[in-house]
This record gives sequence, structure tokens and C-alpha cells, in this order.
Amino acid sequence: MLKEKAGIVAGQIWTALNGTEGLTHKQIKKATKLVDKDFFLGLGWLLREDKVSTSEVEGELFVKLN
Repeated sequence: MLKEKAGIVAGQIWTALNGTEGLTHKQIKKATKLVDKDFFLGLGWLLREDKVSTSEVEGELFVKLN
């Protein structure tokens, strides 16, 4: 069940990032309406699949598609 949810949330995050140069954690949460727990579940999935990369920009988590 959780694995299925992780895949769905990862898809939401990927969709929000598609066509951008990357977004901050807050921007992705605003676009997807995800709570932190679900955001990080999906982000972990995408990181494991090497679909995104992360960095810290001005103290904020920044995520972009690979």
C-alpha cells in the first residue's frame, strides 16, 4: 500500500517539476498540495530512481529533474 502511494506521490512531484528548471520544497508543496510526510515519501522514490537531484539554495531544499 505504501509503495503504491509513494509511486503516485512521486508522479505528482515529477509533474510539478516537468518543464521547470527546478522548484523549492515550498513551491512543490504549494503546486501539489502535499503534506511534508507525503512529499518526502515521493521525493525519496524519485531520488532512488535517479529522476531528480537536490541541493540547498538560500537555506531551502531545491529539487530539479535529471
